Amino acid sequence: MAEPAPRSHVRFGATTVTYLPDGVVRTDPLAAFPGTTHADWDSYPDLLDTHGWLVVSVGSFLIRNDAGVTLVDLGLGEVHFEVPAAATYNGGQLLTNLRAEGLSPDDVDLVLFTHMHRDHVGWTSDGAGGLMFPNARHVVDQKEWNHWQSGSDPVGPDPKTVLTPLTPAVTFFTALPPTPGIQALPTPGHTPGHTSFLITDPTTDENLLILGDAIHTRAQLENLDWVFRSDYDTRLAAEHRTDLLHRRSGSELIIADSHFSGGVFGRSGVSR
Repeated sequence: MAEPAPRSHVRFGATTVTYLPDGVVRTDPLAAFPGTTHADWDSYPDLLDTHGWLVVSVGSFLIRNDAGVTLVDLGLGEVHFEVPAAATYNGGQLLTNLRAEGLSPDDVDLVLFTHMHRDHVGWTSDGAGGLMFPNARHVVDQKEWNHWQSGSDPVGPDPKTVLTPLTPAVTFFTALPPTPGIQALPTPGHTPGHTSFLITDPTTDENLLILGDAIHTRAQLENLDWVFRSDYDTRLAAEHRTDLLHRRSGSELIIADSHFSGGVFGRSGVSR
């Protein structure tokens, strides 16, 4: 039976990447992947709970290297709600897990967003109009930021608790790495400015790829054509899934996906 992924870490060279759980989404797999059938999911019972729902972990990646302390994505935040017959959402553990690593919000130097769906920006603000991580640079793809400035998509960032406090502080990815050891990889499709991250360390050839929502479940590793319900451009999303996992040549990578149940780290024959 599937369970949310626990706090865990990998080390390579002088770099440590730690998964910080924030919560879990449990969802009807057919609602999450509208093109699939019960027969498709019969091959993946280990990804489902006792009710047959897909278990989707939600959390952040904490990266510690010689350049400082970075968080990739900010979870769900303090939320507990249900979409009847479709999904349940429960968050709120991120700060507790950050403290368990001996860190406070003031210690974070950099926040990077893969994209701005609500389950990735939940701890952006402190509830009083400021940023939860006040000393950090906050960086996102500019197309992603621009996309969410109009409209009222329920899966997008909340204007009051995310967009307004971020507006005076947000910066955008450029051709240069946002910090040493972290390369932003444009992977649009799930959203217009979705970004994955390649984590490297100068003391080793080993590296790590944070997928973001290019992939939502291990089942997609074998079914790259499966479309997630909120993919913005399904064709482009599938192209980037394939590129990340099969078209990158070189040595083996550690892969990291904050939505995997059980454990968020794995290995794949992808590389720089």
